[in-house]
Amino acid sequence: MSTKQLIENVRPREPSIQDEVATLGEDDLFDMANLTFNETGISGIVYISTAAGAHGPRVKYFQKTGKGQPSFSVSISDSPHVLAGSLPARVESQMAPLVIEWVRANRAELLSFWNDGANWTVDQVQAFYNRLQKLPAH
Repeated sequence: MSTKQLIENVRPREPSIQDEVATLGEDDLFDMANLTFNETGISGIVYISTAAGAHGPRVKYFQKTGKGQPSFSVSISDSPHVLAGSLPARVESQMAPLVIEWVRANRAELLSFWNDGANWTVDQVQAFYNRLQKLPAH
């Protein structure tokens, strides 16, 4: 078995956004955003949301938007790390350090959005977006 196959067999498979939304009840609320390079300093898309699904706080990284696109997720924690992925290992190894750095820089804001953002007004959500720190050029 190749190294790539071993990694793919050990690493949890990243659920799609559609899979996660399907776990919500009829009355569950959540908010989300696809953040681009202009907001994050990271090439690609960083998907953020309020609490959704049965997992803990996380963000997702996509190379591009679109239904069913592969991704990887990074925990919003004191020590952010990749939780699961469906992107090729070479893409994940290139992009994960940047996403982890961005999560570290924005951890408190992201946790606030995860925990409370579904109840925020439009003005509060916009203020949150404005507080997010963009990574410097690499």
